[in-house]
Formats: sequence, C-alpha cells, structure tokens
Amino acid sequence: MEQATQQIAISDAARAHFRKLLDTQEEGTNIRIFVVNPGTPNAECGVSYCPPNAVEESDFEMKYDTFSAFIDEVSLPFLEEAEIDYVTEELGAQLTLKAPNAKMRKVADDAPLIERVEYVIQTQINPQLASHGGRITLIEITEDGYAILQFGGGCNGCSMVDVTLKDGVEKQLISLFPNELKGAKDVTEHQRGEHSYY
Repeated sequence: MEQATQQIAISDAARAHFRKLLDTQEEGTNIRIFVVNPGTPNAECGVSYCPPNAVEESDFEMKYDTFSAFIDEVSLPFLEEAEIDYVTEELGAQLTLKAPNAKMRKVADDAPLIERVEYVIQTQINPQLASHGGRITLIEITEDGYAILQFGGGCNGCSMVDVTLKDGVEKQLISLFPNELKGAKDVTEHQRGEHSYY
C-alpha cells in the first residue's frame, strides 16, 4: 500500500456526503475511486464503498480528514487533476466527478509532438465534438507541420466539416502548438459526393 503523492480534490460538501454514507456502512469502510476503461473514449469514473477486506496491496491511499480514498494502480494516472464535488440543485443533490485525464493519461511536455496533439484532441477537442456526435482521429503529422485528421461519427459527410476543421480545430491546434504546427488537413479532403447526405 502506497501513499499517493497527489490528492484528488474532494470538496467539503462531497467529503461531508461521503462521511454520511460511510457512517451507514461497516466500521472501517472507506471509499474507492476508479476508472473503468481508462485511456479510452468510453472511460467512466466511479466511486464505491471500500470495506477493509477489499483493500489491495497495490492500492494507493489518499487520506482525507474523516476517511481515506483507495485507488488502484491502473486508475491512478488517469485520475490526475480529478475533482469530486457534491452539488445541490433544484432537483436534488448529486455527486459530480470530473476527471480530465480519464480518457487519456496526461502527456509530458517533452513528449513527441504527435502524442501531445493526440492528447489535446482526446481531452479538449473530441469532448466538444461529441455533443454533435462527431469525433476526430489524428492520423499523422506531416514533415511540413500539418496535422492530418480523420473525421468520424456525425462529422462524416457533414457540409460544415470544413468550417469546423478550419475555424475550430485548426485554430485551436495552432494556438496550442504555435511553433510546431502550420495547420490541419482532413485525411480525405472529404471526397465530396460519395458519402454526403442531402
């Protein structure tokens, strides 16, 4: 069992909520925070009870004032910069778990350009496109500094795709990698007519 070096930010409201729930459990029960399908677009974060007999040797422990959170070693890197809050709204209260790195672990600043661009696409750009049912995949970065992207999902055959690519994605990528990327191109340059729906 190792002590985790970083803490997950758990708000006071969420801590109080966990304590209240834990008081109804067997003594010595704590919480477990985990990621299902870590490092994939389907990653989901969760919190469960962790009774004393469910703690594994390889778990990391994060100590909070009235309880501990246990995290398995696979989930840990994907929970970097995660935040847990307990938000009270008109319809009732709910636990919110934000884990920006769950779908893809954080990439070092000196990692190859393709890995850093891929990280931005997975963590920043695809979540924005997901609301429209679309996503992009980074195919390669050309020697002359262009990110070659493939649009999938709802982007396929969408007439707005050039606007999305040029205005949104390309600007965002160039602003994040100003000295390394010249622009972005679509892998097919959208062979018009074949897949378009009118």
